[in-house]
Amino acid sequence: MGSRTEKRQLTIFALIAYGIPYLLGILMWYGYGKKLDLSAFPNTQMLYPALGVMLAFLLTRREDADMPKAFYRSFTVVTVLSIVVTVCSVLKPDAEITMPGGTVSVWLLGIQYLQIIGSIICLICLIAAGKRRRAAYGLRGKNWKASAACILLFMALYFLRAAISYASVGELASFGAIMKNLQSWMYMGFMPVNFLLAYIAFFGEEYGWRYYLQPILQKKFGLRKGVVVLGIVWGLWHLPLDFFYYVSPKDGLPMTVSQVITCVSLGIFMGFAYMKTENIWVPVVMHFLNNNLILVISGDMSVEVLSNQTVSWSDIPLALLVNGVLFGVFIFAKEYCGKRSAGEEAVGLHRPVQPLIE
Repeated sequence: MGSRTEKRQLTIFALIAYGIPYLLGILMWYGYGKKLDLSAFPNTQMLYPALGVMLAFLLTRREDADMPKAFYRSFTVVTVLSIVVTVCSVLKPDAEITMPGGTVSVWLLGIQYLQIIGSIICLICLIAAGKRRRAAYGLRGKNWKASAACILLFMALYFLRAAISYASVGELASFGAIMKNLQSWMYMGFMPVNFLLAYIAFFGEEYGWRYYLQPILQKKFGLRKGVVVLGIVWGLWHLPLDFFYYVSPKDGLPMTVSQVITCVSLGIFMGFAYMKTENIWVPVVMHFLNNNLILVISGDMSVEVLSNQTVSWSDIPLALLVNGVLFGVFIFAKEYCGKRSAGEEAVGLHRPVQPLIE
């Protein structure tokens, strides 16, 4: 594939992955000023990176018989509908429905149902695509023993980081109490089912960052510098959320710095896991765990724990140290010592993937 086509694909990806969330950031600013519920925005924003990849391929590889077009198109429809619902949540914020548990926003309910239905439909399309098409576009799971080991290692480091954070403020006993709580274990036990009904959002980010952009940046900057650049790009992508959802605008700058630190360090570990396993579902699962285990370690099973956080400049040194030691250290793994990253063939940077027998 020629460099001209690759540049066109990258342009389409960037315009969608970055253009849509930054454009809707204006709507977030308006909604924040009106004190509206903005919880639809982060859920939908997670879909944009994969949408960028899919539209780039659909527009530049129309004749490719190995493309999983039904999966791509289903994902695109779900994303477009999610964008419509997200916009409506600000323009028509009073649309509510009464349910047994109380009054719920129609739009928030719509996002949740879209995520569940979309996850099921996309899974059906993915299975129907067959092994050859899944392999050709980086969607086939493989190396499951190494994959499971990487996921378990991530969980161990994740809980260790949480324990260190609690200990740093003298509340290690509180963390111990959370981990002894039966509700925490029940929630974690239900997470595999939850993943099947919500994976589409986490796939939305990882297919864009790890599968598509990581090989491109690593080819340009090298394996180590490329993954660091990717972490910075990924962190800055959160900018509208950092100012209008996770924290208040006055804390937006330290939140952005903290976000970049987290994305670089986690990006190094996820990049390592992806290169080791060549299985995109490994970082997808890690991303799902990273976001959902927050409800466990915080001791608050409400998704509202993600919004209106408090972040200050004094939090940055500890975040840099802990994330760097636990996750960033994997930059020295042997996977980063080679010359080629995982996924380069799949995105067309080298020879085509060899056909597989169905």
